[in-house]
Amino acid sequence: VQLQASGGGLVQAGGSLELSCAASGRAFSYYAMAWFRQAPGKGREFVATIDRSGSSTYYADSVKGRFTISRDNAKNTGYLRMISLKPEDTAVYYCAARSTTSYYTRQRDYNHWGQGTQVTVSS
Repeated sequence: VQLQASGGGLVQAGGSLELSCAASGRAFSYYAMAWFRQAPGKGREFVATIDRSGSSTYYADSVKGRFTISRDNAKNTGYLRMISLKPEDTAVYYCAARSTTSYYTRQRDYNHWGQGTQVTVSS
């Protein structure tokens, strides 16, 4: 499966954005999906994940209650809705996928990656 992330941009603190991850190739419904992010000068970190059916999700503590991961398998697209954004959310956001019935929070567990989309939150 090939992934393409989009929807990033510049937003003020307290604002919101919705990222999309469009999948092509094999049916998206076979894959768990996750979002990771990498801030300047830092390593890539886990943000959120969702299983292939959309029934189970898991979030990093830093985004819990502010971010919502979802998916529409009919549209082969995953989403990350972000509200109450903070300057520390500034990063390049990547979507990732793995063909599995479960979901994972480690980068090494995902073998398909999108190109990343920049999110910048100004104070």
